[in-house]
Order: sequence, then structure tokens, then C-alpha cells
Amino acid sequence: MEFLRAFFNAQMLVVGLVCASAALAAQGGRWSPQLDVLSHFAPFWLVGALAAGLYGLTLGEPGSRRGLVALGVAGVALAALLIAPEYLRPATPKAAADAPDQIKLIQFNAWRGNRDIGPALDWLAAQDADIIVLEEGERLRGPLARRTGYHLTEGSESLAILSKAKPIAEGVRLPPGRWAQPPLARATFAGPHGAFTLIGAHYVWPVYGGFQLAQGRIVGELLEQFPKERVILAGDFNSTPWSFARRGEDRRFGLERRTRGLFTWPATAPIPLLPIDQVYAGSGWRTVSIARGPRLGSDHYPVVVILAPIRSPNRSGT
Repeated sequence: MEFLRAFFNAQMLVVGLVCASAALAAQGGRWSPQLDVLSHFAPFWLVGALAAGLYGLTLGEPGSRRGLVALGVAGVALAALLIAPEYLRPATPKAAADAPDQIKLIQFNAWRGNRDIGPALDWLAAQDADIIVLEEGERLRGPLARRTGYHLTEGSESLAILSKAKPIAEGVRLPPGRWAQPPLARATFAGPHGAFTLIGAHYVWPVYGGFQLAQGRIVGELLEQFPKERVILAGDFNSTPWSFARRGEDRRFGLERRTRGLFTWPATAPIPLLPIDQVYAGSGWRTVSIARGPRLGSDHYPVVVILAPIRSPNRSGT
């Protein structure tokens, strides 16, 4: 019994030390994309540090109790510094459930590894969404367009936009030769309050930190081509809201990220662990609702966002 207690005590010391150290190193993500990778896992550091601290407080050996508690407190505080801004940031008031001229948008990475597209096809068709932004859905988008009659706007690589309405303009115009350009798709639609533009994006994993930052700069340049108040940006950003990269893009894009800590990956696990699918919208939109969809055979959950326009743009949006 004493051996087991000493063993668990040592293990919790390691857990507390690793979690507190990782949460501290993640603060360096302000300056280093390599260290910023650690910030994506802030919830893990928080839970691990909390477990170590509670173990020390209740079951820890007398000689290590203070150390365990200190590591737990430090780890929880440092991880909370990363996570808290996501839940404390201001948000525009929501629109009423019966607000006029709503649009229903679904953001979904369908995953090439999904061997059975049937459930995803059935669910997406039944949602009667106005717009679907689809990543890694090469096997899904054709059958979905045929079943629903949606217009298919094909972007670069694995990205596509499906829409009830035919766009009045589509395609991405950027200077050629951009080494880090992510898969992108763009469609501009007519609307009762003026034209609006939908952009879809799919970033690389954050382990390629400099590459991902360069992709964000390219998306920022693309956004500058359209009236920000009427833009919607959706995609798999492979980036959590407590990373410094995502916070920087939140400021740079000039849009409000409507997804707030919505955990979407991996859908193959018992619970999703990271919120990496994001939807942004300009000041001309109010959020009616945001929800996570069901498991559909992908490693991502779909995100369902309903938006309502609140004012007309000053420019055409094309």
C-alpha cells in the first residue's frame, strides 16, 4: 500500500510539473509560433494541474503536499490566463429567434477518412441550410448538390461552398505564387439588405506554426477586398481560440468570431477536445443561434450558425 501511494504521489508530481511548465511555456506563444502550439492544449494543462493540486491537498504525502498544491495552483492559474479571454470577450447582442431574413450556415469538415458518407449526406440534406461550407468533402459534395439542387462553388483543393441561391460572383483573386495560400472558396450573394460575401478557409495544423501564420495573413488580405460588415468567414482553422495566433487574427480580420469555445474535434473520441472550427461575421450580422451538430462519421462535428442581417452595406459587396 505504501509503495502504491509513493508511486501515485510521484506520478502526480510529474503531471503537475509537466502541466505547470507547459502552461508557462505557452505564454511564450506571444512571440514564438513553436511555443504557441502548447497554448492550443491549455484545457489539458488546466485539468492536469487541477488533478495534481487536488491530489496533493487530499492524498499527497506530507513531504510533497505543498509542492503538489503549488504546482496545481500555478498550472491552473497559467492555463486559465490562456482560456479565460475566450469566455470574457465581448459579444454583440443576439438577434431574436424570429428576426427576418435569417440565413442558416453549416461549417463542416467531412474528412477524407470517412468511409460512409451516407449519414452526412442525409443529415446535411435534411437541414435545409442556405449555405454549406465543406472541407475534405470531395466524395460528398457532388451527391449532396444532386440531391438538394444546391449550387456548387468549387474552391481551391478540398474546399467547396454549396448554396440554395446562385452566387452573383465567385472565385478568389489573390496575387499568384503565394507559397502558403490555404484552400479557399468565395461566393458573393444578393440579399434583401444588399450583397454579402461568404469565404471558406482550411488551415494547416498549428505544428507548422509559421506556415499557419502566413495563411492567416493571406486570408486577411482577401478579406480586405470586401465590405467587412457584410462578410462571413467560416472554416476549419485547425486553431483554438486560446492560441495567440487565433487571437491575433481575431483582431486583424475586423470580424467577430461567433463561435465561442465550441469544441468540435475529434468527433471520433468520446468527447471533443479542441474547438478548431470557427465562424466569423461582420458587424452587419447578428447571431441568432450557434449549435454543434451530431457525429456524422467525420473526425469533426459540424457547426450550425444562424445569422440575421441588421443593416445595409455602404458598398456592393462584390
